Amino acid sequence: MPLSKRVIPCLDVSGGRVVKGTNFRGLRDAGDPVELASRYRDEGADEIVFLDITASSEGRGTLTETVRGIADVMDIPFTVGGGVRSVDDMRMLLRSGADKVTVNTAAVARPGLLGEMAAVFGRQSTVLAIDAKRAGDGRYTVFVNGGRDDTGRDAVAWAREAAERGIGEILLTSIDRDGTKDGYDLELVRAVAESVNVPVIASGGCGSAVHMADVLAGAADAALAASIFHYDAEAIGAVKRILRERGIHVRI
Repeated sequence: MPLSKRVIPCLDVSGGRVVKGTNFRGLRDAGDPVELASRYRDEGADEIVFLDITASSEGRGTLTETVRGIADVMDIPFTVGGGVRSVDDMRMLLRSGADKVTVNTAAVARPGLLGEMAAVFGRQSTVLAIDAKRAGDGRYTVFVNGGRDDTGRDAVAWAREAAERGIGEILLTSIDRDGTKDGYDLELVRAVAESVNVPVIASGGCGSAVHMADVLAGAADAALAASIFHYDAEAIGAVKRILRERGIHVRI
């Protein structure tokens, strides 16, 4: 029996509300994070990802009260990120109810943080988030601070280095595809997944169950989506039935 592929709704949170934009811009309200998390749990989500998308750019920590509120209604894995800068930040989020913690900006600034997090809490709890955008030369470069700043760092090389430093998973988001509903960047996902020996969650561009099938049939271990779930375009149970019909092994 092959390992099950995962369907993961994402809660991008700003100002205590779930929001969604396009290419990380033009954010619009999508609802209350606790209410949406409860709904997605009931619909059959495999995990929930919560990202405090303005924490790093605003120089603050993650909204722990909201994290606790979601954790109180969760009985599925719960990943939290945004504003994580240290092992102590990770400890606080795990104590607040997170099962896994994701880091982006601080890890790019100080890659040794990844090994520290994994050493204290285990690689299974340590997730690297990579926000990547295609550069003019065809490479993908890493962006930080909520997609605002281009580091110039090659995304595939960074993924490989992070895996060697001990992370347990990569949350890979295509800024070019984010919110467009044009489908995942399959080339980006394949390039990263083939360069590492850890699971890769594909993010950015999902507009239908077919898009999820496309990326899950390839190199991705999980497909993350927001818009299609937040605005009632698709229910998670219906998406999973379509995935099964297309030969993708998912939990029902």
